[in-house]
Amino acid sequence: MSSNELSKGYEPREVEQRWYAYWEANGLFAARETDDRKSYSIVIPPPNVTGVLHMGHALNNTLQDILCRYRRLCGDNVLWMPGTDHAGIATQNVVEKKLAAEGTDRHHLGREKFIESVWQWREAYGSAIINQLKRLGFSCDWDRERFTMDEGLSKAVRKVFVELYHQGLIYQGNYIINWCHRCHTALADLEVEHEDIDGNLYHIRYPYADGGDGAIVVATTRPETMLGDTAVAVHPEDERYADLGTDHVVLPLMEKKIPIIRDTYVDTSFGTGGLKVTPAHDPNDFEIGRRHDLPNVKVIGDDGHMTEEAGRFAGLDRFECRKQVVQALKEAGLLVKIEPHRHSVGHCYRCHTVVEPNLSEQWFVNTKPLAEKAMAAVREGKTRIVPEAWNKTYFDWLENIRDWCISRQIWWGHQIPAWTCAACGELIVAEDDPTACTACGATDLVQETDVLDTWFSSALWPFSTMGWPEKTELLKTFYPTSVLVTGFDILFFWVARMMMMGIHFMGEVPFTDVYVHALVRDEEGKKMSKSTGNVIDPLTVIDQYGTDAFRFTLAAFAAMGRDIKMSERRVEGYRNFVNKLWNASRFALMHVTTEDNEIPEIGRLSLPDRWILSRLQRTITTVTDALDAYRFNEAAGAAYNFVWHEFCDWYLEAIKPALYNTDGPEAKAGTLAVLRHVLSDTLVLLHPFMPFVTEEIWSKLPGSQGSIMTATFPQSTPADPEAEGDMDLVMSIITAVRNIRGEMNLGPSLPLDVIIHTPDADQQSSITRHGAMIQDLAKIGSLVATGSGDRPGAAATAIVKGATLFVSLEGVIDFAKESARLEKEIAKLAKELDGINRKLTNEGFLSKAPAEVVDGVKEKQGALEAKREKIQATLEIIRELA
Repeated sequence: MSSNELSKGYEPREVEQRWYAYWEANGLFAARETDDRKSYSIVIPPPNVTGVLHMGHALNNTLQDILCRYRRLCGDNVLWMPGTDHAGIATQNVVEKKLAAEGTDRHHLGREKFIESVWQWREAYGSAIINQLKRLGFSCDWDRERFTMDEGLSKAVRKVFVELYHQGLIYQGNYIINWCHRCHTALADLEVEHEDIDGNLYHIRYPYADGGDGAIVVATTRPETMLGDTAVAVHPEDERYADLGTDHVVLPLMEKKIPIIRDTYVDTSFGTGGLKVTPAHDPNDFEIGRRHDLPNVKVIGDDGHMTEEAGRFAGLDRFECRKQVVQALKEAGLLVKIEPHRHSVGHCYRCHTVVEPNLSEQWFVNTKPLAEKAMAAVREGKTRIVPEAWNKTYFDWLENIRDWCISRQIWWGHQIPAWTCAACGELIVAEDDPTACTACGATDLVQETDVLDTWFSSALWPFSTMGWPEKTELLKTFYPTSVLVTGFDILFFWVARMMMMGIHFMGEVPFTDVYVHALVRDEEGKKMSKSTGNVIDPLTVIDQYGTDAFRFTLAAFAAMGRDIKMSERRVEGYRNFVNKLWNASRFALMHVTTEDNEIPEIGRLSLPDRWILSRLQRTITTVTDALDAYRFNEAAGAAYNFVWHEFCDWYLEAIKPALYNTDGPEAKAGTLAVLRHVLSDTLVLLHPFMPFVTEEIWSKLPGSQGSIMTATFPQSTPADPEAEGDMDLVMSIITAVRNIRGEMNLGPSLPLDVIIHTPDADQQSSITRHGAMIQDLAKIGSLVATGSGDRPGAAATAIVKGATLFVSLEGVIDFAKESARLEKEIAKLAKELDGINRKLTNEGFLSKAPAEVVDGVKEKQGALEAKREKIQATLEIIRELA
């Protein structure tokens, strides 16, 4: 095999390993801190250090890699900043399970030893997700890889916390938070996953305290919390309670008076219009309690068991307490009724335990002032969200933002830099560990045991990874970043918080664009989940079909705002595309053996050469415009259509006479120059999508210099509409003749005589000029183009660009024999359709067969009916001609 010859088949695994090692070894992913070139930067959404590559990672990072490779080819100085997130709760859970398997736990180890064991786990397993990302060809600047708990980022986290605290934007306070009894920590609102479950609505009588027979009936899904009620609320305009004659009710089972209050929050249309108020266990009740100065009675402890405040129910598990409270209410005659009720219940996003709204002292960020600037930045166009439809969601969340609970009662994470003096109680918040109390000088200082929410450090990611708080060259060159590519599910978790922190600490938005991509679902549009069994593992897919085919599939279906329906069948289809490119390149490189040939002037080029150059220019324009606008599917679709349907299907076939010297040496030299140029530009166009196969082919292309990563993205030049028009006519004629061959069951190499009637003199001239190519590709014996004439007898016809094409069938077809064959085929189809129709009218089959089986039968029915109609139409033509 010669040096520039490709092997017969493309073997992805060996090629991928070899070229990725080459790219890394030669520093081709590296950004330069100072450079005259235009800067382009992206920070990777850091995957959890516990993470395993899934479809979300694959899509998100494939789109980023396409952009980064594209911008490098455009000549930009590109930084793609990689890293991982310490994932506080998730990582602690993983290590705790490991310890449990070893017969111990974190409390036995103690905090310091436990954190050491987490770091050890991270050293052993934390790079797994990074290695998996590399398998997909991602071109991050790996030498700059960051970790949210590394020394530099930890310093940034401390500085941000301390500054926000001294600015009055971080505070401690009692607040209703989401509490997970399994993880023993507070959760931010966004860390709670809500799902609808079937529960009950309990209607309970709260007797008036004046001793009469009256009562207010309230409804609740959590009767155990009534033990902590401190009021019953009614709407001030509810006429049912306009003149009660009493201002207190008796709290059932607790036998104590609680006030009746009036608050506009109460929904008069729900039930009796009465609302039990439990400030310590419901966020809305907490706000009512603050307005009316109600006490907070905490009856469910942090361990999920009832507190002493729950009276005789103290010590019970919260769900066991519910059962006993309901039974006690029945016995007391205070339970009016129980109704089935489907409602939304919050679960911990990590362990899926039912979350309890709980009153607790926590650390909070006052987000309102930060949110105002984050909203203004988008309204003023400093940051653009694509698609624009996500603006509304972004604004809705920020306009209704609650203070952000940032403390977590776990050990793995950034320990809050706050110390309390044991001697005088002074609270010290500082970047450096204090040695003595700033108030009294005592040295017995106790650090806050809580750690910060993982998303706190992630919110600083765009600038902390570049060296802030130091004023680094990296920040100067690459901040603000160019675009953030993200899924909509972390638009609030992460994107909005990065906006708030970036603007506050850098004085600039963290990114110019935010591209929000959709989800990857299964081929039926269902969300992938382990429980459903429809998860597709990216690594399994690339092992089977190759990385390039997988990446191209993701890009081809990444339509803006539309979920991707993924299946291995689709990846297999794009593996065929990779093979098509490989085989076309292999054919081309058998002929292109030098770079010496220059493309002649346009007037000396053949029609196929002029046409493919023009189509290439239009494809370059389409791909460039689409990538610049994040329309990845349009870019991929244009490249695919050009390679498969224009370069391979038409151009390579049309130039074979020139390649095999039929048209003379000058024509061959010109065609070889065009072929090399088109292949070269095509490889560069495709490289962002399919980096491995394009690099391998590029390395065999005569005249290619170094890696394809250092090539220049092609710039479009004016198209050649005249050549496109002529070639379009030629292709239409050839297609029409081929269609007639198929309809009439004529062999592909059987010579046919063709006559074309067209009143258009330009068409006649074009057909005459390019007649040899038409005859060669359509396998035509004779071709005549005239202005008019009588219709030939026994000829099949087609209308092509306003001209009438006749294919003579005289002596070519035995009309009687062909009619008999078609009639037999129609009869066979009718019999098959009859059986299918009977099946589809059988109620037993329709009710018992799985939906996919029924759909399959219907699909077959449609295909057979279409085939029958087509054959019937051909039969009618044959009968007319006979």
